[in-house]
Amino acid sequence: MTTDPQTLTWFKSSYSGNGGSCVEWAPMQATVTGIVPVRDSKAPNGPVLSVPSRSFAEFIAGVKGGAFSAT
Repeated sequence: MTTDPQTLTWFKSSYSGNGGSCVEWAPMQATVTGIVPVRDSKAPNGPVLSVPSRSFAEFIAGVKGGAFSAT
């Protein structure tokens, strides 16, 4: 990713409680570049994973559809 992660606007899922196990994403960057930046909310200065928008959308659809076990 060529954009500085510190300048992005990051969002957490509304399902994320205050437990600290949250993933954040920067949707505006995805809109502009087609790449979804993802990071660990506990490490905002840590590494950022860059995922193609289509792959991210398929992952979210799988989560919503119950494709991943909670155990």
